[in-house]
Amino acid sequence: MQTMIRSFDGTQLFLNTETTDSDKAICVMVHGLCEHQGRYDYMAETLHYCQIGTYRFDHRGHGKSEGERTFYNNYEEMLKDVDLIVSTAIEENPQKPIFLLGHSMGGFAVSLYGAKYPDKKIKGIITSGGLTKDNFKLISEVPKDQDPHGLLPNQLGSGVCSVQSVVEDYEKDPLNTKTFTIGLCYAIQNGIKWFTRAKRKFNYPVLILHGEKDGLVSPVDSLQFFEKIASKDKQIKIYGGLFHEIFNEYAKDETIGDVINWIHRRI
Repeated sequence: MQTMIRSFDGTQLFLNTETTDSDKAICVMVHGLCEHQGRYDYMAETLHYCQIGTYRFDHRGHGKSEGERTFYNNYEEMLKDVDLIVSTAIEENPQKPIFLLGHSMGGFAVSLYGAKYPDKKIKGIITSGGLTKDNFKLISEVPKDQDPHGLLPNQLGSGVCSVQSVVEDYEKDPLNTKTFTIGLCYAIQNGIKWFTRAKRKFNYPVLILHGEKDGLVSPVDSLQFFEKIASKDKQIKIYGGLFHEIFNEYAKDETIGDVINWIHRRI
């Protein structure tokens, strides 16, 4: 079911809910910068085949959601939007375990979410290429005191995946934005600063995944995240040879399979 859902400030977010009565678990999926939930169709279909229902939404200012394109006033807006979808999934599926998965900027969102909402009734969190420290300075070197509504070019395309057809589809996709705002960068910068102090509040079961050849978000981000959090049930896997979008890589069935197996073991 596709619908619009009203967030805390009235912004309407596009929500794609795909569930059945036979689902054994629910996974809330959070996409990355400049993209949209529709880029995860293959992964969602694979999860459905394995009896895991999905809730996918477009970040505000992304895809089919309302809001100034790619703009955030602060990182709290992103976390509140995620909480809206998580809370909806919990309310609508009271007898089923809920998992939260985020890629790239979505990985940033779900990681910070885990520290901000340590008592939320979710069974576990999965990150993929999560931007949790910005060791590659993708965002953190954007100068201060600029117009937050100013735009920067989206130059991520060639680095998203080693599969050329995925890169071509990424660049042709009309729902992928060609720019992103400086305000979004400032929001992420401040979020990373907060998370540096708050990491130890993160105690959910967590699966941390990253491509070894990721040129956009350093695998060191994930390694440092793994080292600092309080979770007792935590696993990390770095996939040799894979670029940023591990769920679109040539080994996507392996990476998605690892997510499914991890979820099934915690149901």
